[in-house]
Amino acid sequence: MKCPFCSHENTRVIDSRPADDNNSIRRRRVCDDCGKRFTTYEKIETIPLIIIKKDNNRETYDRSKIEAGILRACHKRPVSAQQITGLVDEVENEISSREEKEISSQVIGEMLMNKLMALDPVAYVRFASVYREFKDVNTFMDELKKMLE
Repeated sequence: MKCPFCSHENTRVIDSRPADDNNSIRRRRVCDDCGKRFTTYEKIETIPLIIIKKDNNRETYDRSKIEAGILRACHKRPVSAQQITGLVDEVENEISSREEKEISSQVIGEMLMNKLMALDPVAYVRFASVYREFKDVNTFMDELKKMLE
C-alpha cells in the first residue's frame, strides 16, 4: 500500500479490527519513510448478479424468489426447511462459481430441477409443471415418462 502523503511503497499495518458490523476490516497503517499514519478499509467486492428472464428483461438476483418457488413445490412433502435452504445454497454456489455477471433464469431453473429430482420426485414434477408451463396432460405425461426412464 502506497503512503498517501509521500507515495513511498513501504507501509505496514499497526492495527486491524472489524468495522461496519463485520462487513469490512479497518486497518491502521504507518509509512516506514515519513512516519505518518493513515487508515484503510478492506471489504469484499460484490458484483450484483443480473438475471435474464424469459422475456429478455433483466432484474437483480433475489434468493427469496427461488426459495418461494421451491417451498411451493415442496408443500406437504417430506422435505425439511434445512434441505430447501441447502438446495438453494448449492445452486447459489454453482452460480457464483461461474463468475458471470448475468445468467439466464432458464439456467437457474434447470439447476433447480436437477437438484429437486434427486431430493423429491413429486416436488420436481410440481416445479417443472410451473417452470416449463405444461399446457396439457400430455405434456405432463411426457415429463413423467422421462423421469421414470
